[in-house]
Amino acid sequence: MTGMPRGPLRSPRTVDLTHRDAPWAGLRVLVAGLGISGFAAADALSEKGAQVVVIDGVAPQPGTALAERARLLDLLGAQLRLGPGHVEGLPEGPIDLVVTSPGWPPHHRVLAAAAQAGLPIWGDVELAWRLRPRHGAAPWLILTGTNGKTTTVQMLTAMLRAAGLRATSVGNVGTPILEAILDPTPYDVLAVELSSFQLHWSHSLAPRASACLNVAPDHIDWHGSYAEYLAAKGKVYANTEIACVYNVEDPQTEQLVADAEVQEGCRAVGFTLGIPAPSMLGLVDDVLADRAFVDERAHRAAELGTLDDVRGSAPSVAPHQVANALAAAALARAHGIPAAAVRQGLRDFRPEPHRIAEAGTIAGVRYVDDSKATNPHAAAASLAAFETVVWVAGGLLKGADVDDLVARHTDRLRGVVLIGRDRHLIAQALARHAPDVPVVDVSDTDTGAMDRVVSSAAALARAGDVVLLAPAAASMDMFANYGARGEAFVEAVARLAQAAGE
Repeated sequence: MTGMPRGPLRSPRTVDLTHRDAPWAGLRVLVAGLGISGFAAADALSEKGAQVVVIDGVAPQPGTALAERARLLDLLGAQLRLGPGHVEGLPEGPIDLVVTSPGWPPHHRVLAAAAQAGLPIWGDVELAWRLRPRHGAAPWLILTGTNGKTTTVQMLTAMLRAAGLRATSVGNVGTPILEAILDPTPYDVLAVELSSFQLHWSHSLAPRASACLNVAPDHIDWHGSYAEYLAAKGKVYANTEIACVYNVEDPQTEQLVADAEVQEGCRAVGFTLGIPAPSMLGLVDDVLADRAFVDERAHRAAELGTLDDVRGSAPSVAPHQVANALAAAALARAHGIPAAAVRQGLRDFRPEPHRIAEAGTIAGVRYVDDSKATNPHAAAASLAAFETVVWVAGGLLKGADVDDLVARHTDRLRGVVLIGRDRHLIAQALARHAPDVPVVDVSDTDTGAMDRVVSSAAALARAGDVVLLAPAAASMDMFANYGARGEAFVEAVARLAQAAGE
């Protein structure tokens, strides 16, 4: 495992900022963005005595969350420059450090100017790492991936808590990472979910264990190329102490481990839906088996649970959910969590809404909400979980290609109902690869559109089928977010059930 990505530019004022007791006072910091992470960064730095300037392209309107954040930072003495005219370049005055919100891409005018000026640029995750206590800081178990991150990090947190540890999910989910770092009651360990955006702006993290669940094209517009996106995901493994966890079924993740510069003694640990080889976790019949964190792993395995433990109360368990469980277990085991706590964590875990969630059964047809499947890779995993599907798909594809997705799952499709702005691209792929599959095009975008989607899907479905909302696309063309889209689907299913007398 060699070849770590190049580190950030540094200025003399930031070289020694490696813990919370370092000389932060007087540091001149530009915080880019006044969202949740930007506010947390500006708040933490102001409390440390830094001179903070906050910029954002949106001017706060009275009564909004943005206005309240601005008010609080003004009380702390931060300078606020909010509105479109303040994000065209670097503000006047000396700057030692730029801390950016993860949504700001590297090509943004402000960040490009900062890079051109040789200024160090950190994300809120990098800042949080550097604000840990000098001694006794909670170790981080970090994971990333194109899909499955949130489910896996929450499974991991459940396992850690089952072992009696004070743990929480942070980063791209759950508790803001700076809030957890600065909590007056220290955590024993943090389960950290990081997006490719957050990893791009992170430079010095050294996790106890790390994992990349999978990699497929996504966010290319932000990163500029798939190679840059892949490189950002690979940064999760840099400086890992105990174990780099990879997906045996996704060779790209194993290559990222091979390319990473890690601490002496760090091991590569795979997870697989097949029978595990030594230094892997996998399945033996219906048992989750560990052949990585046991003595005599060439001949022995530890039982971590069964498929029933992963399934919970759901009618079935999707293959990718099993993979998520194995990845979470590998990170937990790397931290020394006993097998019994892993199993209890799987039993305690409850998935969040809109992730292969049962929405109801009508006339023998199951309706499943996986609105969180916002890209083709996620939709492929969702489709693979069911034998015969009426697929509800469409939205904003963000440049993603759906040909492979459609070609691989043609045999599962009873029918397709298309919604959203880019539905014609999915229709074209269906015409090429599944010309005999009936397709209903719902062009409506009003509040009743999902009722027409669900009734159209019901007309295509037969008893034993699954009507699956797995859009393979983002939601913002029709809905506020994927959660609102999922809620609209669930509510439409409920109205259909009521009309059917079920």
